[in-house]
Amino acid sequence: MASDFDRRRFLKAASAAGLVGLAGCSGGPSGDGSDGSDGSDGNESSDGSDGSDGSDGSDGSDGSDASATVGIVYSDGGLGDNSFNDAAKQGILDAEEEFGIEYDESEPDGTGEFGQYQQRYASSTEPDYDLVSCIGFNQGDALTETAPQFPDQDFMVVDTVVEESNVASYLFREHEGSFLMGVLAANLTETDFSAGAGSTAPDSTNVGFIGGVDSPVIRRFQAGFEAGVDYASDDVDVTTSYVGSYADPSGGQEQALSMYQSGADIVYHAAGATGVGVFQAAQEEGRFAFGVDQDQSVSEESFADVILASMVKRVDTAVYESISNVIDDDHQGGETVALGLESNGVECVYGQEIGDEVPDEVVTAVSDARQEIIDGNIEVPETTSN
Repeated sequence: MASDFDRRRFLKAASAAGLVGLAGCSGGPSGDGSDGSDGSDGNESSDGSDGSDGSDGSDGSDGSDASATVGIVYSDGGLGDNSFNDAAKQGILDAEEEFGIEYDESEPDGTGEFGQYQQRYASSTEPDYDLVSCIGFNQGDALTETAPQFPDQDFMVVDTVVEESNVASYLFREHEGSFLMGVLAANLTETDFSAGAGSTAPDSTNVGFIGGVDSPVIRRFQAGFEAGVDYASDDVDVTTSYVGSYADPSGGQEQALSMYQSGADIVYHAAGATGVGVFQAAQEEGRFAFGVDQDQSVSEESFADVILASMVKRVDTAVYESISNVIDDDHQGGETVALGLESNGVECVYGQEIGDEVPDEVVTAVSDARQEIIDGNIEVPETTSN
């Protein structure tokens, strides 16, 4: 994994000078030299190379052998987070396998570059991108400006709504999935339970939540988690904190250690790569953690002995479905698609190594709460009280 981060840093450094005047570029973001670049513009081709040789098929051809050509702009933290961005990448890989698409991908250094990459894909003619995928709520402002400038370009965006006729917006009911994590946490923290490298403290009366960047999306995670804890127990409190980054494992570790040492025996994170620090702290203190976005007991298998469950958010499904729609000439432009428990857009997934050791009565409590939400008997809040 370290090599993936090293490669991304190299690609970003190579691309810094090429970011000026991207909107006027007529060539594809992987570059064939026509824009004066060497192809190393921050994109990584579908085979994991730097895209300079066009090895993913987007080499200045018109992509005629592909069912579609897709450009994807990742969110903060980039690839290698084993969480949100990697889930989006999985959707691209699934579409590549299923439909034979070609794609280019970009990992901006920050919000100031989102619009540049969006416009570069949209203005490209070699290749001509059938869809531009924008991953993350923080791309919303840039896409609100970009989309009207390119009315014939199809876009999709995850975690925010852009009300333009050429943008399909995909939202997730993170609060519903997080509610189940709260039910699971509250029941377990009141139980004398051990599995793998972790155990609960019999006298514990609190659990923890760590967010990445304080935003409406992450607040939905927090709100649902707190509501689930309250639903399951009147005696368990939730300690919360925000690191301020999706790529700060040391910050996540520091805050999680503080929570564990203050009595929390389970910490749930919604913090991208920052969450790795939460897992490190859980192992260090012999406690438990909940993952997010992907089944992190698989994607972060070295911490599988403390990851009891993950709130899986099917970003891969949103990316895959949006590509499928474009191929079928059924782009959902101007529409908002909300994915929740009833569509398995969010799920509580038990850890591969120790999840099956969760007591049956706790599993039943989580399952019952899921059905109550689907049936409309539980209304999960989307906002926090503080």
